[in-house]
Amino acid sequence: MNGHMDRIKLAIIGTSEIAYRRFLPAIKENDKFKYVGVASRDKLKTKKFTDEFGGIGYDGYDEAIDDENVDAVYIPLPPALHFEWALKALNKGKHVFLEKPFTTNFFDTQKIIQVAKQKKLVAYENYMFEHHSQIEYAKKLIKGGEIGEIRLIKASFGFPKRASDDFRYNKSLGGGALLDCGGYPIKLASILLGEKTEVKYSQLNYSDDYSVDLYGNATLVNEEDLACQISFGMDNSYKCELELWGSKGNAVFSRIFTAPNDYAPIVKLTKDNKSIDITLDKDDQFYNSIDQFAECLISENYKYVNYDKILKQAYLIQTIQTIDIN
Repeated sequence: MNGHMDRIKLAIIGTSEIAYRRFLPAIKENDKFKYVGVASRDKLKTKKFTDEFGGIGYDGYDEAIDDENVDAVYIPLPPALHFEWALKALNKGKHVFLEKPFTTNFFDTQKIIQVAKQKKLVAYENYMFEHHSQIEYAKKLIKGGEIGEIRLIKASFGFPKRASDDFRYNKSLGGGALLDCGGYPIKLASILLGEKTEVKYSQLNYSDDYSVDLYGNATLVNEEDLACQISFGMDNSYKCELELWGSKGNAVFSRIFTAPNDYAPIVKLTKDNKSIDITLDKDDQFYNSIDQFAECLISENYKYVNYDKILKQAYLIQTIQTIDIN
């Protein structure tokens, strides 16, 4: 595939809130894509989407995957359904854009990547925060020496309890804090620590009321022994934070994972006992993530870099699960 291509015709499998609030507005703005329609098992939910955004209202997921006019599918279903429907889509010759987590285990992730490679298709995992420009600013602070040598990175993401019927509390649907909010600080640790990031310690915590982990902690390190402590939970007060602690100062990012496209992130930078607020540029991380998906369709090299990132994320999550079991 060369650098020029026709618009990618994309359908949505599942009528989730994130598809409605974030994905569709972003895809409509992106001239590399053409939104075709949405598939649901609930006709009322389908109608809500088609009334607002137009497109075909498919009668079930298979109908969308079977549509020869569809090049790619976006899958924002509960995690336990990702493997089945991504595999079906790939076997029908469709590229897949999967909401995180890619699947619920390392083996399933390997299988999807293997099939995508065989079929010469793109499989992509949507951790959209990594495509926000504030991540580049964090990298610059780590490498640039403005706060001295980095002693510790801390990343936290958690939120209060949701309704008890939320899929996040259902083990059979791929629930649990590690797979949901835990994936964010794990991914961020991997971005900031580099390719040789490994898990040194982890702990997952449960309650008698649920079959899934509700909160947890881990420490990840790189080959230079720089550590990132991460915390995550879905029975917590809200926190969405990155802290860089250096020998000469520190920096705190307060909306590192969830910055809306109309929000200018503020970084609290402290040096020489003085704190200043640095306002960064607004950015649309969902739009940028969709753009990265398109880049994978254009560039063979980028597609393979993307596969490696997905496998690394799945490996780190599996390591945390294994340490917890043992």
